[in-house]
Amino acid sequence: MSALFYLGIMLLCGLLFGRLAKLVGLPNVTGYLVAGLVIGPYVLKILSSEMVASAALVSEMALGFIALSIGAEFKLSYFKDVGIMSIVIAITEGVFAIVFVVAGLLIAGYELPFALVLGAIASATAPAATIMVIRQYNAHGPVTKTLLSVVALDDAVALIAFGFAATAAKSLNNTAGNENMIMSILEPFIEVGLSLVIGTVMAFIMLIPLHFFKKQSNRMCASVGFVFVTSALADFTGASALLTCMMLGAVLANITKDSEDVFKITDTITPPIFMMFFVVSGAQLNITLIPTIGVIGVIYMLMRVAGKIFGAWIGAVITKAPSAVKKYLGLTLVPQAGVAIGLTLVADTAVPQYAGQIRAVVLCGTLIYELVGPVISKMALTAAGEIEK
Repeated sequence: MSALFYLGIMLLCGLLFGRLAKLVGLPNVTGYLVAGLVIGPYVLKILSSEMVASAALVSEMALGFIALSIGAEFKLSYFKDVGIMSIVIAITEGVFAIVFVVAGLLIAGYELPFALVLGAIASATAPAATIMVIRQYNAHGPVTKTLLSVVALDDAVALIAFGFAATAAKSLNNTAGNENMIMSILEPFIEVGLSLVIGTVMAFIMLIPLHFFKKQSNRMCASVGFVFVTSALADFTGASALLTCMMLGAVLANITKDSEDVFKITDTITPPIFMMFFVVSGAQLNITLIPTIGVIGVIYMLMRVAGKIFGAWIGAVITKAPSAVKKYLGLTLVPQAGVAIGLTLVADTAVPQYAGQIRAVVLCGTLIYELVGPVISKMALTAAGEIEK
């Protein structure tokens, strides 16, 4: 069969399982992951390992657009509106999730490169499930308002942290006895800096086609082309494709009013790409590894939640947030999905020897977080008095 047949099967199965997930009250992304697991090489074997590997291009495209959409949230006017409190809390809850997970894995005897990469992935939060709860129950109040601001910034913190962690892990893996340690220390900063420069330059170049092409179909082609070229340039130069595309979106959002049109256009074309991305991610879950990740999985899930709760509390204390924010905000940050799953694919290049374990831990964690996260969020917002009983 041709590749088109299998891509069609991914979309149709994703559509079916997404609807089934919705019927039982779960986020669509959970259904997409289960669809991939079921039709993948470890269950029904409709998709072979070779077919899943050849679908890497789908993942690269999806990650580029995910990063672009995260960058789109970084408007300077937005930061003025949300104030310093949300920014500080987003940083502290993300950083402490990393610290707790890394510390837990190191105490358990796991190697530093593995702990760094998995810890950085732990900082990501999935806003979709939490926002679904807020809309469904019409929640309103200081916790809800702060939460909406924090989750918009959270994934950007995760991408930046992962950029440093992945590069540091590669340096640790490649460090020989006589290697220049100064370069090993500087490497993460160089990679992140290069990513920011390329993303900024590409955003300004993108102003040219946006000036000459006003028709939506033409702008769609220009937007997709720039995301692809930006991602490819990042890979070619050794920069982070995720950070580069995020910077492309962030700069574009602040230098032209046409950016809103660009982001609306990309939102209309990404649903099938994202669906295939999550189906492929589910298909890559090697279920034979699940029994071997017991200790790692428990440490990852428990320490991540503890880090989120403690970090949100610390940030709220520093910024003198309302008491309800201090008590309940951390509990609403449990869900995890899209960005975390995307980072597992990037981890293949940073720590290839641990790629299977990292993917299994994060995907299993995602399924559990997406099951219990919305319930915990509802309970926390109810306790805070922001959902009517």
